[in-house]
Parts: sequence; structure tokens; C-alpha cells
Amino acid sequence: MTAEPLAPYAPHASPGTAAATTDLTKVYGSGDTRVVALDRVSVSFREGEFTAIMGPSGCGKSTLMHCAAGLDSFSSGSVRIGTTELGALNDRQLTQLRRDRIGFVFQAFNLLPTLTALENITLPLTVAGRRPDRAWLDRVVAMVGLSQRLGHRPGELSGGQQQRVAVARALVSRPAIVFGDEPTGNLDSRSGAEVLGFLRDSVRELGQTVVMVTHDPIAAGYADRVLFLADGRLVDEMARPTPERVLDRMKALDTRAHTVG
Repeated sequence: MTAEPLAPYAPHASPGTAAATTDLTKVYGSGDTRVVALDRVSVSFREGEFTAIMGPSGCGKSTLMHCAAGLDSFSSGSVRIGTTELGALNDRQLTQLRRDRIGFVFQAFNLLPTLTALENITLPLTVAGRRPDRAWLDRVVAMVGLSQRLGHRPGELSGGQQQRVAVARALVSRPAIVFGDEPTGNLDSRSGAEVLGFLRDSVRELGQTVVMVTHDPIAAGYADRVLFLADGRLVDEMARPTPERVLDRMKALDTRAHTVG
């Protein structure tokens, strides 16, 4: 049976919620090799909020992001972007959803070396056959400080500048939500702070919704709230985080993990 065409994104169809999971479960393998990466995780990501996801190594934080972003399948439960249920979409519809409604910023910059910064930024729109909104493009470019670098190719840019291009690329299509997987992992502390500042500013100034997986308490301190995972389960949440409070909570989770182990 052919799935119905993907409906256009309605930003306020589900007021206040950009994405959500309900009883999300992800299992790898079976029998003696069975691993439960996510164990009935239910969480909402509110519109216009910067959320960080943290937890000990192997806790499932990247798996949660990949499932919530439609990059990985899940075993059971529900994932929604706005009111669209990802489990009801076929591969073509998932590709369209990721292209039109979701922005991505990864640890690797994933820029095409033969394209200029501007061409890399507008690549998602080019692939979709859409022209950029010039005013919005100019605003995003100005926010990330790339106005004087648009004609440069990635090899002519620093690592921090390349990640700024990736941030601008994620924002240019006005997605419902931006997912970042360790977006500052390959950057020095100064460049990382700049990129985190741009992500935070995109929430405060542009109304963007950002969800970031990170292991760094300093990075988490830029967020509006932090979700903590352990053993594939959501175990805590912190509003208005500071690096010191996040570090203390992470130490407690690490101690628990070693005790259980």
C-alpha cells in the first residue's frame, strides 16, 4: 500500500511542540547480543527552545537524536515532527521531511569542497528546487559572521568558519527544528564558543528550535534546558543550566553507572 503524500509543514499545528517522542524504543540484536539503546523514552522539544541532551558514554543520546531526526529507524513507540508521525512515512517521504523541515549540524562539517560558502549554505534549497528568501539568507549570513567569506571554498576557511557555514546551511530553509550532534567536537574552545553562541542566537533572535547532543558541560550551559539519559532512559532534566551544575549532575550519573556496572 502506498503511503499518503507528506502534508506541508504547519508550524503551529501542534502549539508549542516542534518534535516529540512517545515510548521510543530502539533495540539492536537479539538473544545474547540484544542491546536496548533506548528504553521507552518520552520527551517533547518545545518550539523556540535550545535543548541539550547529555549522559554517560553509550547512554543512547546520539541514538535518541538520530531516531528523532528520522536518520535511524526505531523498534517501537512514536516520533513526531510537528504533527507528522515518522513511523507512517516511506523512505521518499522521510527524505523530503529531512530536507524541508529539519536542519542538521554534525561534528564533521560535511561541506562540498568544490562549492563556495554561499553555494554550500544554499545547497538544500538548490536540491529542493527552491530559491532562497534573500532577506532571510542575508540575516542568517550576518548572524554567523560570514558576509565577507561567501565566495571562499571550504579549503580556504578555518574549521570554525566551516562550521559557521554548516550552521547557516541548517538555518537557511527555516526548518521546524535543528539537530546538532557534537557540533563543536572538532573545534578549539574559541571557535566552539562562537558556534554555540550562533546556535543560541538562532533561538533567541530567529525563533529557531535547536536540539544538541553533547558531552561537554560548557556547551550544555548555552542551552535553555538539559535532558540527561542513562542506560537508554530519560532520568533527569535541568532548566537554566550552568556548566558547574551540569558537571555535578554528570559526575553523579557516571558514579551511578560505575556502581551498577
